[in-house]
Amino acid sequence: MKLRLVIGGFLAFSFLPVASYAQALANSGSPLPDQPYTLFYPEVMATSGEIGGPLTINHPTLPLQCVLTVVPVEDTGWTAEGALAALDIQAVAAGWNETLPGFSVMESKVTAYQSDPALQYSGTSQGETGTTVTLVHTETVSNGNGYSLDCFYATEQAGEAGPIADNIIANFSTRQDAQPVVMP
Repeated sequence: MKLRLVIGGFLAFSFLPVASYAQALANSGSPLPDQPYTLFYPEVMATSGEIGGPLTINHPTLPLQCVLTVVPVEDTGWTAEGALAALDIQAVAAGWNETLPGFSVMESKVTAYQSDPALQYSGTSQGETGTTVTLVHTETVSNGNGYSLDCFYATEQAGEAGPIADNIIANFSTRQDAQPVVMP
């Protein structure tokens, strides 16, 4: 599974020294008019992905990776509040188990992207290398598209990686012309 390989590379970062410094923001936006978004992230993060496919951003010195996926959806009546009310914690944990063995959901709530309310859940997993991994998953539906933004980081680095992931989530917009609202 591609996600497993990506996360495996991510886990290797958990053993690198961490550098703390102020970070300027960069952004990526969709070139596809039917899949609009703007994603803001620290300028030091590297992006990879294909047009119309998932966009991955990796921090060079922190064990932090975020993956944005946009897909067409038919359920345009979806709401974050309804998704939270219907969230099956055990099914979510089982769904992540192949990628994140032993994953358990610790928190679920409605959070705010810059543009829309989003379902958010977070949890932890014991990684294959013995490192505990935290996942923060967010999702929303807007203009016929489903947006999911998943941020993974080594739990031991939560003090530095967690606020960056929170900032990326808070600044995400389902519009192409967004400006950052939360600064690092």
